[in-house]
Amino acid sequence: MSTAEAGSRTKPTPRWVTLLLVLAGVAVFWIAGIPLPFLFGPMAACLIAAFAGANLQGFGKVSVAARTILGVAVGSAVTPALISDLPQLGLSLALIPAYIAVIGCVGFLFFHRFCGYDPATAYFAAMPGGLQDMVIFGQEAGGDPRALSLIHATRVLLIVTTVPVLMTVLFDADLTNPIGAPIQDVPIHELLAMLFAAIVGWRIATKVRLFGASILGPMILAAILSLSDVIHMRPPKEAILTAQFFIGTGIGIHYMGITWGEFRRIILTAVAFVAILAILAAIMAELLPLITGIGPLEAFLAFAPGGQAEMTVMAIVAGADLGVVIAHHLLRLVLVISFAPVFTSLAKVKRPKR
Repeated sequence: MSTAEAGSRTKPTPRWVTLLLVLAGVAVFWIAGIPLPFLFGPMAACLIAAFAGANLQGFGKVSVAARTILGVAVGSAVTPALISDLPQLGLSLALIPAYIAVIGCVGFLFFHRFCGYDPATAYFAAMPGGLQDMVIFGQEAGGDPRALSLIHATRVLLIVTTVPVLMTVLFDADLTNPIGAPIQDVPIHELLAMLFAAIVGWRIATKVRLFGASILGPMILAAILSLSDVIHMRPPKEAILTAQFFIGTGIGIHYMGITWGEFRRIILTAVAFVAILAILAAIMAELLPLITGIGPLEAFLAFAPGGQAEMTVMAIVAGADLGVVIAHHLLRLVLVISFAPVFTSLAKVKRPKR
């Protein structure tokens, strides 16, 4: 049986079952006083269900729509003050291509030479891009989509769960930082402007086939509104918590149908690779404050190889400079996505005809 078939052996449960389980996860984490219960609760519930043999369904377009909230949050952080500070970020941003190259080379050798994956799977498993993007491009290049999905889901899972711990231990960050004002404290005209940026930005970005349309479209439109003195706040607390809820669920859903064979063969290698990434990120976090004006916490978050949505959440809860952190992640994703079709084309040319 192929790995792709392994993920679909059991009949999917109704979405209302998924909703009840992930809400239960939130409740348990909330009562236990565990940080970020709306993120970690759904994630843990889905993981337990997956290893118990369940086959939960995700929330489809609703989960994608929730990401527009984070796009608006990032866009609202693009202020005239941030624009004026961009020249100071030039050196650290210039290090992103080299950082990606190092990750790519180390990761490709690790997955191809050490783990025995085919070149296409090894390359797209190593690239620190978006989960869905890397799976799609990897499959087009002839890679194993199931392996890529599990590897990148594990990368994001481990980054999301370990970064909060490292932020508190290494940087004394307070994860109780207000993530946004209560909805009743946000002026109605700003709420409407944010809703406009989320819906219209997403639709326009989808029409022009912009990668990461659900985040980048709202982010661009919200940034325009912020620079135009229309938006002065990030989305309300309730909206950010909703985004956390769907992100946590989305990460956990990728483990549905996992077998113990896949755990030994795929998950453990992904864990080892994340350890390598953590070392590289730690080195950058130590060096950047010495050669740039970026603070240690911002440097760590800027080079932590998590997903854009997840790192947005981390920056918000830690009270870090959201614009600085996301500027680096956006450049990383642009570079990874831009080069992905090139490798895919090369892989198709080199692939033997059947």
